[in-house]
Amino acid sequence: MTSPPNHPISYLDHAATTPIDPAVLQAMLPYLSKQYGNPSSIYQLGRAARQAIEDSRESIASSIGCRPTEVVFTGSGTEADNLAIKGMAWARSERGKHIITSSIEHHAVLHACQSLKKRGFEVTYLPVDQYGMVDVASVHAAIRRDTILISVMHANNEIGTLQPIEEIGAIAREHDVPFHTDAVQTFGQIPTKVNDMGCSLMSLSAHKIYGPKGVGALYVRRGCRLSPLLDGGGQEKNRRSGTENVAGIVGFGTAATLACERMNANEAQRILLLRTKLAQGLEANIPDLRLNGHPEKRLPNNLNYSVRFLEGEAMLLGLDLRGICASSGSACTSGSLEPSHVLAATRVSREWARGTVRFSLGKDNTEADIASVVEVFPPIISELRSLQTRGRKRDDREIVAW
Repeated sequence: MTSPPNHPISYLDHAATTPIDPAVLQAMLPYLSKQYGNPSSIYQLGRAARQAIEDSRESIASSIGCRPTEVVFTGSGTEADNLAIKGMAWARSERGKHIITSSIEHHAVLHACQSLKKRGFEVTYLPVDQYGMVDVASVHAAIRRDTILISVMHANNEIGTLQPIEEIGAIAREHDVPFHTDAVQTFGQIPTKVNDMGCSLMSLSAHKIYGPKGVGALYVRRGCRLSPLLDGGGQEKNRRSGTENVAGIVGFGTAATLACERMNANEAQRILLLRTKLAQGLEANIPDLRLNGHPEKRLPNNLNYSVRFLEGEAMLLGLDLRGICASSGSACTSGSLEPSHVLAATRVSREWARGTVRFSLGKDNTEADIASVVEVFPPIISELRSLQTRGRKRDDREIVAW
């Protein structure tokens, strides 16, 4: 669906993906043309490709505070999650088969755990409170002698709630249990230093920080043994076989460097101010609007709202017609008619959960984008509510006539 010519695009779905930064694209272009060498080759073209990969590895390592040798490149954040969950499970299966995770994880983690359950592993799903936050005490209580991994995301991709990662990491260290966190949504927005977080493994993705799609990374703390998911040529020190995506990795490294520069320039504060203006504008003009997620301990760019008795898809189509891009939650499950598992876990009823819209801001958003949403979204809600009311009256008349 295209927007009318009088409505320029306002993109507020950065939690789904981000536009590639022009500097990232320029860094990638040589490796899509003249610098085409296989990084495993010993001649000059191959050595140049290998050096480009290692330079990017150093950039990402610097941004999260680890050694370059602890960064494993993957094909996506989803693959990084799978490598962390399944790789650790298979490598440590002789010690035990118990895994702890939360009920609101990304489907990459939840489905990996479901796959392991079919193969004899046990999974404890930690509940969350009404804001989507894990109780640290529940982590401590869930640990058993046969627990081999804890996996809790840094911030939820739908409702934006930040988890008490440092406290969970401390508990994991106390019990000598490896701790994985999915930091796909937080990396590049807020600090993600692995030593501060206390994690053994951390998943990252390039396309959430203005890098290319199709490349991710997994931090693996030195001493953690992983069983690889793929058999092949033994690339990435036998942890991820397959010829490396050189251009994508170069783009990832450049995007990570630029993300650090934005954090140093306090870009998150600028986005937070825009988010505050958006929240104030919508809440002042839309009655009966529910904010999902923690009101304060959340990603600086995330707002997730529910409108009772309306359909999220109808609201999104109305926004799209007016040139505004938003989503109903996780982009990985868009089109699903079932309410979000995240909202269900936070005990949001179906009548609220089905009418959910997520706005996620980015570096190119301006006050004009915020003003546009505040101008057009309340009338969309009013129109949909009016249509719903007329539909109910028509149904009532038909019942009486019958």
